[in-house]
Amino acid sequence: MSKTLLQPDSDTRQLILHAALRSFAERGYVATSVQRIVSEAKVSKPTLYYYFRDKAGLFQALVDHAHEERYRLMREAAERGGTISEKLEEIVVALFEFSVRNQELMRLAFATAFTGSTDTPGHAHCLQKGRRNYEWVRGLMAEAQRSGEIGVHYDLDTLTMGIYGQLNMYVMVRLLMPECALDRQTAARIVDLFLAGAGSGSGGRGGCSGTRQVAGE
Repeated sequence: MSKTLLQPDSDTRQLILHAALRSFAERGYVATSVQRIVSEAKVSKPTLYYYFRDKAGLFQALVDHAHEERYRLMREAAERGGTISEKLEEIVVALFEFSVRNQELMRLAFATAFTGSTDTPGHAHCLQKGRRNYEWVRGLMAEAQRSGEIGVHYDLDTLTMGIYGQLNMYVMVRLLMPECALDRQTAARIVDLFLAGAGSGSGGRGGCSGTRQVAGE
């Protein structure tokens, strides 16, 4: 995980975060001890507790960063596009790049979302931030419907799951199959496939040709 991807902070706090991320990713939350984290970070326990209230707080800081960074990247990426097609492609590319650079962090975030509330700290908080990110994409779909770039024959949750769900599935598969390419070409195919069914010119379950034209390009 690149140090530049975490929030600007003190070098010591960064060392603790990176050591904790490695330990949590390799051994899981329960099997990771505070002693192991401080040993790998080469700091004392009082130093760790100066920056984080406990092991749970340290874990939560990592998971929070995953959700906050994805949220920031989506918003910035959307600004780079004009049409819904361009916006979605930029979003998918940005999140693909982040997940490739931060595989351990993404594994941690997904594990927190899918495990039981008693297995990892901050489960409910993780779901809340995940929901916020989902709702932002849902808002993007609503805007595209209002502008006529996406048809109204599907409800907003179906549309959101169609693109956001597929995006996250690719990221999860990449964690299991490193050879799976998460690049702009893959992002473009995902967006084309989505808009072929969601475009303003299609009806019901039918598709349409010329996806880029459907998207308003």
